[in-house]
Amino acid sequence: MKPIKLAENVFWVGAIDWLTRDFHGYSTNRGTTYNAYLIIDEKITLIDTVKKPYHGELMHHIRSIIDPEKIDYIVVNHVEMDHSGSLPAVVEEVKPEKIICSKMGQKALLKHFHHDDWPYHVVTPGEELSLGKKTLNFLETRMLHWPDSMFTYIKEDQILFSSDAFGEHLATSERFDDEINLDVLMHEATKYYANILTLYSPLVKKLLARVAEMNLPIKMIAPDHGVVWRSHIDKILEAYGRWCIHEGKGNALIIYDTMWDSTRLMAKAIAEGLQEKGISYKMHDLQVNHRSDVMTDVLEASAIVLGCPTLNNGMLPRMAGFLMYMRGLRPTNKIGAAFGSFGWSGEAVKLMNKAMTEMKFTICHPGLKVQYVPEANNLDECVKLGNTIGQTLNDFMAGREITSVEDII
Repeated sequence: MKPIKLAENVFWVGAIDWLTRDFHGYSTNRGTTYNAYLIIDEKITLIDTVKKPYHGELMHHIRSIIDPEKIDYIVVNHVEMDHSGSLPAVVEEVKPEKIICSKMGQKALLKHFHHDDWPYHVVTPGEELSLGKKTLNFLETRMLHWPDSMFTYIKEDQILFSSDAFGEHLATSERFDDEINLDVLMHEATKYYANILTLYSPLVKKLLARVAEMNLPIKMIAPDHGVVWRSHIDKILEAYGRWCIHEGKGNALIIYDTMWDSTRLMAKAIAEGLQEKGISYKMHDLQVNHRSDVMTDVLEASAIVLGCPTLNNGMLPRMAGFLMYMRGLRPTNKIGAAFGSFGWSGEAVKLMNKAMTEMKFTICHPGLKVQYVPEANNLDECVKLGNTIGQTLNDFMAGREITSVEDII
């Protein structure tokens, strides 16, 4: 693929990864991209590099524009290896005058690559750096989602290079948001936020407020993964505004695992009860749905209903693993309920409630458990549980005060 022009003398020179299907536990069914950007000015500047196996692709793109040895500055917005893996090879070939990074970025680069002889230029938040006709401005975004993260902004072109924020894991030959299906793009942007940034939502909220206060005119947002935003900037900013406060859509998710189908039967009856209360719902069987796809729906759901039978005085491994994954991301502002079948002990419901309580979910029911195979009266109880969740969710969405049940079995 050829370099793509973003603005006068500003080019995408990154790499497309059509092969990756797992990104440290996140299913990347559409691959990903490692975006890097080249600015041609009196001081030629490369913004970010790429994952180590794609070094050759990066250098090929740069060579089609200039001799890489003419690059003066390398800006490192983020030190994670999918963006800095090829940095040592690039530095060796380019021999830059400056490697521009945040204070935490320098520390991370030293810990990763152990080169105290590199020409580090540590920038402070708000600092400006003239390249000639273009001016770079730097905004520290610590813990979005690493301590070293920062944004870089070209004042004259009004392009925000946003590191891992506003990105998607999406391999595509198209480079701009208006060149691909918007539903696909927003799904992948949602999945990216849900699985990478949910934990840092309070910081995202502060960042959005800070950017608003700065009143930066933005014509493009150029992230390190996925496509460049130029036509739907308002849409992705609005979505981040909702996601960072974990605003749900009034729907419910039934997330369950089952051993001999008893818990599945309960799940379907609970769904019937939700439907009777006019609640839109989706069911995720953990045997066939990847945790990162489930988490994508968790981000915008208002009620989380967990179902699992008891195994060895605990939960089935898939539910235990999913709860560990979800707790690490810390979604909030949810209604919660639990259910499951059991043989002789029945601890799974209590454990699922405990996990949701730790995430500060509002638990609307003590939990429902059925021994062995549910009978008609048991399924009626499940329908009633769905009714309870649905009514609680309707009250929640109407702004009526909801409190968690006191006695959780």
